[in-house]
Amino acid sequence: MVHGYAASQGFFFRNFDALAAHFRVIAIDQLGWGASSRPDFDCKSTEETEAWFIDSFEAWRKAKNLDKFILLGHSFGGYVAAKYALKHPEHVQHLILVGPAGFSSESEHMPEELAKFRASWKGAFVNHLWESNVTPQKFIRGLGPWGPNLVQRYTSARFGSYSAGEELTKEESKLLTDYVYHTLAAKASGELCLKYIFSFGAFARKPLLESASDWKVPTTTFIYGYQDWMDYQGAQQVREGMKVPCEIIRAPQAGHFVFIDNPSGFHSAVVYACRKILSPGHGDAMRFPYDLSSA
Repeated sequence: MVHGYAASQGFFFRNFDALAAHFRVIAIDQLGWGASSRPDFDCKSTEETEAWFIDSFEAWRKAKNLDKFILLGHSFGGYVAAKYALKHPEHVQHLILVGPAGFSSESEHMPEELAKFRASWKGAFVNHLWESNVTPQKFIRGLGPWGPNLVQRYTSARFGSYSAGEELTKEESKLLTDYVYHTLAAKASGELCLKYIFSFGAFARKPLLESASDWKVPTTTFIYGYQDWMDYQGAQQVREGMKVPCEIIRAPQAGHFVFIDNPSGFHSAVVYACRKILSPGHGDAMRFPYDLSSA
């Protein structure tokens, strides 16, 4: 399990027990995030930045002596997972991309509203900050003792918005806030990848859509929340160019963090996606979960 931008493995705290009933679960902190080491980030291009993450993951795989595995990535972690699978398809049994970033380019998929904002002076200023690699984490650090309060307001608002009846408890909210703050406030490292991978608006510099015909992993599954700001239509487009099987599953009452917003729906989606691995020869008999939808 590979986390997204401004996150770390602890974001999957609602999923470990349920998934461990079916799989051996390994969640990582990517290089420069969470509790992993935070080397100086000295990449100067998209290619160098992709290699920074992909090669460190491959070195970790070798150190752990892993050969074939199911690779799940969320958001920016989905981008890294997909790029890894394109480079090392021989190790990936099944690729699961949860609200993945990086499939569309700004020239083809920029919403009219965003285009208008970028044309305004405010948009130009924000774009300048983006291109100057001023990250959200830098603001958190700059706030000093007020940083934890801002993070608390964010976690309370964000992770209660799309709940499927499983809202965070006060204790969960407190622990998540503390965890998020300390991972964001630590030394800047992996976060500095942002401007090299995406342009303002989270459009990929090297869109995965361009690599659809190069997909070689046996099976790919996309999982989105109904209210995910990452558009599942990007997955539909890439599927058209793939030469291997691909499914798209959507979960209700969930946004971008579907595994926190609707954990039971997320677990059902993952188990269904991996049905042929979990039950060789009988996976096709598994019914599609009634509370989810395909796209």
